[in-house]
Amino acid sequence: MTDRLYLRHSTDKQTAARQRHALAALLAAGAPAYEDPATSSRVLSLYRAGFKKLLDEAAVGDTIRIADAARLFRSVADIIALRPVLIRRGLHLRVESGLLSGIDLASDDPGTKMIVQVLAAVLEFQRDMISENTKEGVAAAEAAGKRLGRPAALDEGEVVELVEAYREGAAVKALARQYGIAPKTVRRALDAARARDVPDDLGLLLEDGVTAAPRHAATGEDQDQEPEPDPTATIDVPGLLAEYLQNTADTTIRDALHGGRTIRRGQGYSVRVTAPLTVHQAVLAQCAGLAADGASPAGRKAHRIYADRVAAAGAA
Repeated sequence: MTDRLYLRHSTDKQTAARQRHALAALLAAGAPAYEDPATSSRVLSLYRAGFKKLLDEAAVGDTIRIADAARLFRSVADIIALRPVLIRRGLHLRVESGLLSGIDLASDDPGTKMIVQVLAAVLEFQRDMISENTKEGVAAAEAAGKRLGRPAALDEGEVVELVEAYREGAAVKALARQYGIAPKTVRRALDAARARDVPDDLGLLLEDGVTAAPRHAATGEDQDQEPEPDPTATIDVPGLLAEYLQNTADTTIRDALHGGRTIRRGQGYSVRVTAPLTVHQAVLAQCAGLAADGASPAGRKAHRIYADRVAAAGAA
C-alpha cells in the first residue's frame, strides 16, 4: 500500500509551495507526487493529465493524499464522477489538514457520501464567488477608465509610426533610442505587425549575384497579367482579439467579426471568421498593440496564436 500525493494550482502565476509544505513529511519519505500545474478546477479531475497518471499507476489499497479538498475537486459534478472510480479501484482519499483529515473521502458509506457532497457544494459556491468578484472588479476598473495590466510602452499610434519608420529603413536600435524603449520591445512590435517577415519570393532577389527586377515591375508582360487573387480563409479569431476590435472604425473588419460564428472553448471562445486573407491580415495589424511590450500576457498569447493561424492559411 502506497501513499500517492496529488498537487494542483490554477494558473501559471501560482505555485504548489503551500501544498508541498502540508505534504512535507510524505515528500521527505519518498512518496510519489503527481502534479497538474496551471490547471483550472473547472477541468474535472478525471480529465487532468497528472491525476490520470496517478490512477494508472495506483494499486488496490493505495491512498491518495491531498493538501486540501479544493486541489482535487471543487464541484458536485466532479466528486460524483470521481468517487465511483476510486471505490471501484479500491483506493483511499485523504486530506492532510483541517476537519476532514481523519476521514476517508472515498469510503462508500452514506455518511461520508453526504459529507463529501456538502463539501463539494461549498467549494463550488466559493469558486463561483471568486469568479464573480473578479469579473465585477475588472468591469469596475474598465468603467473607471483604468487600463488593466502593465502599462504599454507604446500606444497604437506610436506602433503604427514605428512600423512605418522601420519599413522606410530605420534601424531597430535607432527606433529604440527614439522612443526610449528596449530594442526587444521594438522587435516585438515589428513582429506583431509582421514587418520583419521574410518575403516568400526572396529567391527571386538573388540570381547569379545580380539583383533581379521586382515581381511587379512595370513591364508589358506584367501589365497584361491579372492581379493575384485574394484567397478566402476560415480562421478562428481568439475572443480577446474580437473584443479588442468590436468598436473598430474599419467597417470591413467589423462586419467580418459580426458575421463570424462563436466557438466556445472551455472558459474562453473564438470567433470563426470566413473572409479574404487580406482581411485577416488587417485584423492582425490592428491588434498589434496587444502584442507590444507591456500588454497583458493573455493579449500577447492570443495575438501570437492568431498570427500563426493567419501565416498557416497564407502558406496553404
